[in-house]
Amino acid sequence: MAIAVRRPDRSIVVENKPVKTLAETYPVFGLPVIRGVCSFIETLILGFSALMFSADQAGGLDEEEKLKPWELALTFVVSFALFVGLFIVLPNVFAVWIQKVVRSRVLVNLAEGVFRIAIFITYIVAVSRIEDIQRVFQYHGAEHKVIHAFEAGEQLSVENAKPYTILHPRCGTAFLLIVMVTMVLVFSLLLRSTTLAMRILTRLALLPVVTGISYEVIKLAGRPNPPKFIQWIIAPGLWLQKLTCQEPDEDQIEVAIEALTSVLEADGA
Repeated sequence: MAIAVRRPDRSIVVENKPVKTLAETYPVFGLPVIRGVCSFIETLILGFSALMFSADQAGGLDEEEKLKPWELALTFVVSFALFVGLFIVLPNVFAVWIQKVVRSRVLVNLAEGVFRIAIFITYIVAVSRIEDIQRVFQYHGAEHKVIHAFEAGEQLSVENAKPYTILHPRCGTAFLLIVMVTMVLVFSLLLRSTTLAMRILTRLALLPVVTGISYEVIKLAGRPNPPKFIQWIIAPGLWLQKLTCQEPDEDQIEVAIEALTSVLEADGA
């Protein structure tokens, strides 16, 4: 993996390190659905680590000012607690209230899912108005442009990457929206729990299953000319990327090229 960061002095610093997945060590973790859960956890850890490195480098912090390991751990725990509160607990509080007037289990679970998706979209819209997050979304767009240029077989340069779209079918935003939709389907068909505590526990228990299924969908979406039904499934994720990806400037595209080039060189490409 590689991360490139533009420092305050305008230079670009690159961190590059090898990554060995669980599936490479234990083949069982490479099986369908299971590989999605492992990939999600591994990507989450890598992404969190990359954000911390980026914050340290972009802020020009010295060793004493950088976040300590316990501060990183606390940030991770708080982030996970916010995820559970917003996307598991709150929608089920709503569902328990709805089931007092709606007797259909499927309709109650559907209402829960729609409410969860509404929270997700509202959250994305809200954070997209923060100036620092807007820069993150520009770098997100730069990443997609450079990946498109690479997948098209072009030489990696700012001029070659600029014309490409900021949208990409394998984007994490699309993946998260697919997770939300898969939650609706899995929970509506499989779960009968009615109390708030049981609803929360069963949904937490099924999160790995939902993540694994969603991973297989996004994997199919990344293939050349995916089936029509896959294109329909990922279309809302592409629309949502218009919020989480923004047009980058040339400096940001240059940073994205440095990161991808570093990975390709390390892999001998």
